[in-house]
Amino acid sequence: MPIRVKDQEFNVLMSIYEKASNQVLEALKGVQLEYKNIFNKNIVNYFETRIKEPKSIINKMKKKDLELNYKNMIDRVNDIAGVRAICNNKEDIYNMASIIEKVPNWNLILEKDYIKNPKKSGYSGYHIIVEVPVKIYEDSNLLKNQIFVKVEIQLRTMAMDFWATNEHKMKYKTEKKISFWDSKRLAMYAKILNIMEERFSNINKKIEKCI
Repeated sequence: MPIRVKDQEFNVLMSIYEKASNQVLEALKGVQLEYKNIFNKNIVNYFETRIKEPKSIINKMKKKDLELNYKNMIDRVNDIAGVRAICNNKEDIYNMASIIEKVPNWNLILEKDYIKNPKKSGYSGYHIIVEVPVKIYEDSNLLKNQIFVKVEIQLRTMAMDFWATNEHKMKYKTEKKISFWDSKRLAMYAKILNIMEERFSNINKKIEKCI
């Protein structure tokens, strides 16, 4: 069936993705609380959720040269629903990733480590695609079905998120194309932020050892 973003079918599908992202968010908040109770430490500073805008979904499918139908959208676009966890440092990111890999009833689809292997643009982060079971109800509130829905989990430090948020605004939220040299500068700033973050982390580790 062709995608028509104003149709009821599209809205229903987006509501299912939203339900999946909220479900992942609540599960990760539970992980955060349990981690704090055990280790007396916040592994995540804060969370964000988002559902990809219809225009962004269509543009992504066109870039992938996909026919604009619902099957391709569900099967080939992995980041329609998203949850972002902002951690204190890289160690917390990898600890969080390790926990996510073991969550019961979630299917791990894909992991991308852009921390060890940053993108050419300078972007860093850790991405995990999971499938989570979502219950679909009839109007009578009786269980109709359970389906698995893909959700992208992005793990970043505050420095990574600062860079990525501003880079995204400059590159994708404006009509003017960013220059070659400005792109080079952004990549350089990402490296500078990474060095600063490492040094802050080293100082913090020394302090924690003294406590």
